[in-house]
Amino acid sequence: MAHTAESSPVAITDRLRSDILSGVFAPGERLVELQLSDRYGVGRAAVRSALLELASEDLVDRETNRGAVVRRVTIDEAVQITEARIMLEGLVARKAAEVATDSERAELGAIVSAMRDAVDSGDQLEYSKLNASLHGRLGEISGHTVAIDLIANLRNRAVHHQYRLSMNPGRSAVSLPEHAAIVEAVAGGDGSAAERAMHEHLESVADVLRRWADLGVST
Repeated sequence: MAHTAESSPVAITDRLRSDILSGVFAPGERLVELQLSDRYGVGRAAVRSALLELASEDLVDRETNRGAVVRRVTIDEAVQITEARIMLEGLVARKAAEVATDSERAELGAIVSAMRDAVDSGDQLEYSKLNASLHGRLGEISGHTVAIDLIANLRNRAVHHQYRLSMNPGRSAVSLPEHAAIVEAVAGGDGSAAERAMHEHLESVADVLRRWADLGVST
């Protein structure tokens, strides 16, 4: 089969990654090469290449006699991932505060306003999307490409827990003022305050995950 732009190994890796992150394939689900080949319209060699790449990103486990499965991330591991994000995203927030333009500060403020509207209307899914958008824009504004790549890998690995947390009743009302504090510091050009606000926000995320671990909440 001749590869097109749509069926290149890179494109298939991106599509499979997207399907895993969006929950099309659940944690622990088998990823059968033949079925994936049919789904994406590519040869099994391209599928195998994609699975190897996603295994290197810790999104897929390759198990003896089972083949590939979507990796399960324990809550304890999700806590460690969040603790690593605290340091990296604090750096990003500080850098963003130092370099953000007036239009970028206004854009971040608009995202927080939309998040507030989502909380008021009880739209948790929209709030979750805006949350991801805000963190993503802070990374882009910071221009710190190494931190951005590391954060993306960490967020992807714990995406299942992040989604569960964002859908937890009342969580958005707690995190909204935390996000607002981050943006306020960035808008004011205060790098130290932005870093501190990001640390406090992600530490609150880690605290919820730790409580889940103490309660024995399953992955």
